[in-house]
Amino acid sequence: MTTELTFELLLKSISQNGAALRSITRLQPVGGQGDRVFPATFSGGTYAIEKRRISPASAATPEAKIEVDCVLLNSNASEANHAELALLEAVRREIIRLPLIEVNFESANETLLKPLQNLTSLEVPHRLADAILRDSNLPDGTRFSKSSYAASWRAANLWNATPVYRLCPTALVFGMWGSPEKPGGLGAKFERAFVSEVMAIDVDPIGILDKAGKTMVPKRPGFRIDPLNANSKVPLRITGNGFEVLSESKKNSPLKASELNHGNILIESANCGVRFQYAEQVTVVSFGALRKLKFPVNGKASPDRDDAGRAVLASIALCAAVFAAERGTSLRSRCHLFPEAERTWELIAAPGATPESFTLSGEQAAQILTAAIDRAEKLGLTWNKEALVLKPTPELVALTRRSQEIAATEVIAPEPTPDAA
Repeated sequence: MTTELTFELLLKSISQNGAALRSITRLQPVGGQGDRVFPATFSGGTYAIEKRRISPASAATPEAKIEVDCVLLNSNASEANHAELALLEAVRREIIRLPLIEVNFESANETLLKPLQNLTSLEVPHRLADAILRDSNLPDGTRFSKSSYAASWRAANLWNATPVYRLCPTALVFGMWGSPEKPGGLGAKFERAFVSEVMAIDVDPIGILDKAGKTMVPKRPGFRIDPLNANSKVPLRITGNGFEVLSESKKNSPLKASELNHGNILIESANCGVRFQYAEQVTVVSFGALRKLKFPVNGKASPDRDDAGRAVLASIALCAAVFAAERGTSLRSRCHLFPEAERTWELIAAPGATPESFTLSGEQAAQILTAAIDRAEKLGLTWNKEALVLKPTPELVALTRRSQEIAATEVIAPEPTPDAA
């Protein structure tokens, strides 16, 4: 049975026995079932492969299981990044309202070799506890890590999450571990309430057969054609203006045209992509994780306020998932997926009970968030209404510029991309 998710139902589920909101969506490549897709790669350019047991389509009973290879297409961390960017877009379009911290690089760009865009707390890696925020200043010149804002959340924890809620509530949704002074692994720890992952199920190997014609070897040969046909035998040397062509080969001139991205380049990659029966995206908003958070105001606790704050965070997570889905599941080059059917959500409540299911649009999710924010504010739980704008400190600018200078002198051989084959 499909019902409508309302703020009242969400609040009731969080304040009583609801366990989670969950969405399980089957996906196929936009090129159609069986099209090649390129998963995420990890250390050494490898794919994350695991075994799972599934019910085959031809099985007479659901109990029949077969073991199949599965590959991770998008990790939880990457899914969170997609969701945060979807939230940021919604804030900029004034669809929803959220507090933001923004580092403005406008003046710093005058000294940088490569201009940087402004970065927000929805973009930096460690969210509120990120070093980029720590090493930036308020308009009055106060370092963020030494400001009253940092002082307000320095002692934040599970039983006093109010300071983080006021500055950066999304850190409580997507998880954070850090402090104003020591970000990225030290300080207050808040677990993820939003968890999402995309897996390719029942994967077929892609590659070429070995000489015996039996074993599939993961090789993807390719060739990049240079319209200038620059020859690798031409001796080159790096100069301050770029490079120069030498009259003859010299022992100390190791550069070839291919190392400067010129010339025809042969490509052989072990990343051949995959084909699969279907992909599955599982997204969970955990009420259990949210129930660990308390939101005292002026030192006074309130169960109703705690429930209201948790409902706001759950609504943010819902908005993040729905907005990200509406933006499309384009994960990377040649990994664009599309749902087989309309996405649905389930409310996991009483054990053994059939979950209530519902569809949810971005507009509906935004309305639920607005109602949740209004209730929290009536109970005294508020957040920053205006974006907190920072500027990078001189030493952060110097670090960035020097890093760019070093990068500009490095010669990096071109790496094959999925489109090169």
